Amino acid sequence: MRFAQPEFLYLLAIAPLLILFFIVRFRHRRDVLRKLGEQALLDRLSRSTVVGRQPVKAALVVLALVCFVLALARPQFGTRSETIRQTGFSVMAALDVSNSMLAEDVRPNRLIRAKYAVRSLVRKLRNDQIGLVVFAGSAFLQCPLTSDYSIVELFLDGIDTRTVGTQGTAISQALQIAGQSFQQDHRGYKAIVLITDGEDHQEDPVAVAAELAAQGVRVYVVGIGTPNGVPIPIMGEDGTVAGHMRDRSGAVVMSRLDESTLRQIAETTGGAYYRALPGGEEMDLVYDTISSLERAEFESREFTQYVERFQYILLFGLLLLVADTVIRDRRLLDESPESEPKP
Repeated sequence: MRFAQPEFLYLLAIAPLLILFFIVRFRHRRDVLRKLGEQALLDRLSRSTVVGRQPVKAALVVLALVCFVLALARPQFGTRSETIRQTGFSVMAALDVSNSMLAEDVRPNRLIRAKYAVRSLVRKLRNDQIGLVVFAGSAFLQCPLTSDYSIVELFLDGIDTRTVGTQGTAISQALQIAGQSFQQDHRGYKAIVLITDGEDHQEDPVAVAAELAAQGVRVYVVGIGTPNGVPIPIMGEDGTVAGHMRDRSGAVVMSRLDESTLRQIAETTGGAYYRALPGGEEMDLVYDTISSLERAEFESREFTQYVERFQYILLFGLLLLVADTVIRDRRLLDESPESEPKP
C-alpha cells in the first residue's frame, strides 16, 4: 500500500480537533441544561430529543472526514504492468556553422536564420526523435537522437562559427555522421535535414547521398542565402562588422548559395530541396513531408503502475454522510417515548 499524494494526510490533524469540538459542545450543553432545573423536569421537556443519537452522528461526521482525507491522498493497493510503445520518426539536423554563414543576404544573417529553422522544426515535433550535427571544415555529433527537445534548443543557443575550429563546408562528412547516428535496428522512416549555403564543399556529397539512399535515409535540404553572392563580414569583439573577408590577393570574398549541388543531394535520396524563406515556411513543408511518411516504434518501456483505490474510501465516506442524514436526533411525532434508546 502507498499514497500517491501523502501531503494530504496532514489534514488528518483536523479529526482530533473536530472530536474535541464535539466533546466541548456536548459538555457545555449538558452544563447549561443542568442550570435550568431538575433532571426529571428537563427529561419531560426534551422528550423530542434523542440524546443518545447525537454522539453517533458526531462520530459519523468525523469518520467521513477521515475517509475524504484518505481519498485525497490517493491510496494505492496492488500493481499492474503496462507497456508503453512510442512511435514516431527520427530526424537528424545537420547545421552549417562555417564563416560563410555570417553573410547577411538573409536577415539578420545566414547562421541565425539557420538556427531559427532548426528551432522551428523542433517545436513542431510530437513524440519524435531529433539529433544535431554541426559542421564547417569538419563535422561532429553535437546532440544524439533524443525526445528531450529542450536539450536540443540548449545546444542551439551555444552554436556559432567558432563551434567547429576548421573552416570549410564538409557536407560529405556531416551527412556520413548524421547517417551513422541512426539506430541500427531502426526500421521506420529516417530523415536528414541539411541546412547550409552549400558553398566550398569538400569531396563529393552526392556520392555520400547515394549511400544514404541505399540505407533508406532521405535528405531534405534547406538552402540558406542567395545565388547572387554577398561579402562575408568579419565581426568585431563588440558584435559589429569590422570588415569583410578577403582572399590572398586582397579581393573581397563573395559567398553564393550553391543550389545545384544541394538539389542533387536531395534528389539522389528521394528528398526535396527548399530555399529558406523570410517567414520560415520551408520548415512547415519539411515537417509536413516527413510526418506523412512511415513512423516507427523506436522505444518500448514496461513499467509497473499502482492501482488507484481512493474511490472505495470516497464512497464509504459518502455513505457515512448519508447515514448521518438518515439518523435523526429528533423523535418523530408518532414515535413513542418508549422506543428512545438509552443514552
